[in-house]
Amino acid sequence: MELPHHISIEYLQGIGNSDISMSADAIQRIETNRAYLDNILSKGETYYGINTGFGSLCDVRVSDDELAQLQENLVCSHACGMGDEVPEDVVRLMLLLKVHGLSQGYSGVRKEIVQRLVDFYNLGIHPVIYELGSLGASGDLAPLAHMSLPIFGMGKVRYNGEVRESMDVLKEVGLEPIPLSAKEGLALLNGTQFMSSYGSWALKQAHKLSAWADVIGAMSVDAYHSKKDPFKHPIHRVRPHKGQISTAQNMMDLLAGSEIQEVPKKQVQDPYSFRCIPQVHGASKDVIDTVTSVVETEINSVTDNPIVFHDEDEIISGGNFHGQPMALHLDFLAIALAELANISERRTYLLVSGQRNLPPFLAPNAGLNSGFMIAQYTAAAIVSQNKQLCTPASVDSIVSSNGQEDHVSMGANAATKLYRVVKNVQRVLAIELLTAAQALDIRRPQKTSAKLEKVFAALRQEVSFMEQDRLLHNDMIKAEKLLDKHPDELI
Repeated sequence: MELPHHISIEYLQGIGNSDISMSADAIQRIETNRAYLDNILSKGETYYGINTGFGSLCDVRVSDDELAQLQENLVCSHACGMGDEVPEDVVRLMLLLKVHGLSQGYSGVRKEIVQRLVDFYNLGIHPVIYELGSLGASGDLAPLAHMSLPIFGMGKVRYNGEVRESMDVLKEVGLEPIPLSAKEGLALLNGTQFMSSYGSWALKQAHKLSAWADVIGAMSVDAYHSKKDPFKHPIHRVRPHKGQISTAQNMMDLLAGSEIQEVPKKQVQDPYSFRCIPQVHGASKDVIDTVTSVVETEINSVTDNPIVFHDEDEIISGGNFHGQPMALHLDFLAIALAELANISERRTYLLVSGQRNLPPFLAPNAGLNSGFMIAQYTAAAIVSQNKQLCTPASVDSIVSSNGQEDHVSMGANAATKLYRVVKNVQRVLAIELLTAAQALDIRRPQKTSAKLEKVFAALRQEVSFMEQDRLLHNDMIKAEKLLDKHPDELI
């Protein structure tokens, strides 16, 4: 699949396991830009990171015959990552987004370098990268260094499920290591592809989880015998936030035809966690849309340094590698997604609280059976952890590189903790799905809507009604797995 000039989150959602390739236009841009750089270097001029040291060593001139060694030294010295391995699906995004960034034709690299990253992506050769090491400015230096090592036969890769020396895998697949040339190490390391890959991954999940939050919330509305009146359009017409309006309409569509909604309700109002679903879910939707716009701008940008402007006959050092736009918005996205779990746990709490003709903890023969008592504990624990993870990373900065890099974004830390928040949100929603389904079974013979009955049936294919206490963890894992699908696949 030829990479388009503009990549969207929707495109990344649809690419699946397809191979990627550079377009003819991208190759032309790369080659034109590199030819310009080679011509400039032949004149003996000095440019940061191309023929100088790096960071606070920017004033140290390096001789021409040492430029290749300079670039490989850079990559090796910056491969200082620690901690857990970056998940393979995020590594694949890093490879794709780095290819796309270099293909803009302003990074001064050779076509062969970009093609090698394409080869890694297509062959499933995933560099071993570690979560910790980036400050989110000067680019994601340490993670991108680990990504780049295998180009010239250094470091480790994960291939066919095994971690191996990159040189061994290169030999096995018939690839020769490529020595780096002037500017290439710096172009590979400078950039925001670590944080933007996590951001892209999180947004792919966010759109799906937002849809699930509405579906599961609607199931809980019927399970708790709540009213649909708060979802009617006039309320939202007079407070027309886009996400609020779309969520309210979605709730009405999901509940259309529900037998339970036709049953007279005694309560005047329902708790906020039901009544305010459009306002809460909708606000999160609006944040997801905002962050999607920012991330799409970022992944289609040139974020290394210096930037080689062959069309303007300039090589300019600047700060496009600074991750501040990503850091702020990844923090924002974590908060917005955590709120989907926060309100979900409150609905779970009410469903197990023994109200509205539901047994305590949704347990037949409660007392002998504890039912979903501790499942709610687990949801509460996860929600609490999310609150801790939502402490902003972007408000922090630590001086580095002997004062040369004196303000950093901490966008990489925002990215990795966002990953954990996303995983947690899915777990909390899965617990609500289980409790809502248990309550709906107890409501029988009354049924919910046709759409929600399809979701209920899909869950019941995996998890049966809990007649008595059993190992509930297994049910929770199956429900969590069901949420890997988009609800549109079931409805």
